[in-house]
Amino acid sequence: MSELDITAANAAPPRFDAPFQAKLAELIAWRRDVRRFRGDAVAPELIEQLLDLAQLAPSVGNSQPWRWVSVDSAAMRETIRANFVLSNERAAATYRGARAELYARLKLEGIDVAPRQFALFCDRGTDQGAGVGCQSMPEALDYSVVVMIETFWLAARAAGLGVGWVSILDPRQVEADLDVPESWKFIAYLCVGWPVEEHIDPELVRHHWQDRTSAGRTVLSR
Repeated sequence: MSELDITAANAAPPRFDAPFQAKLAELIAWRRDVRRFRGDAVAPELIEQLLDLAQLAPSVGNSQPWRWVSVDSAAMRETIRANFVLSNERAAATYRGARAELYARLKLEGIDVAPRQFALFCDRGTDQGAGVGCQSMPEALDYSVVVMIETFWLAARAAGLGVGWVSILDPRQVEADLDVPESWKFIAYLCVGWPVEEHIDPELVRHHWQDRTSAGRTVLSR
């Protein structure tokens, strides 16, 4: 067991009081998808702490199917960015008129600057968890990776770091370029670093692409 596991196992249940709940609400509200980073390095020790916290995320069958690839070399980052450029050109071609002009002005990645970059995969072939919860919904493995990413994201934000999720990529090309096992399915590409600026409103709201709505707040009753 790691030190974190031992501490958690021996700890009494904490009391999450009102001030903590208020801070948690602030953390969630101020979590942003960051595209603009400073070039300052991020201490490896901090990244390790965040990875330890992310490891506590829930997963179907306790399968913990997430697999990390740290993309460090300039050559590989350029390969990933070339993937983005091509994928972004294809995406841009689907818009017309004012929407196309606005899309062209959006900054949708920070691959050129972010000091730490990770590709996240789901190991669809993992034996861990023995398939519990996955027999009828194998995609629950993918969802587990996404929950872990959000856990990492909030922990990073609490430490003052920004995280940006790049999704405008050809996933099969990422898998090939990073030479991962066949059972690994690409889920996300994360840029991590110190943000140039901080905002409580999403960038796509500020640039008039998409406002927040209440559609997802609706709860149906049956």
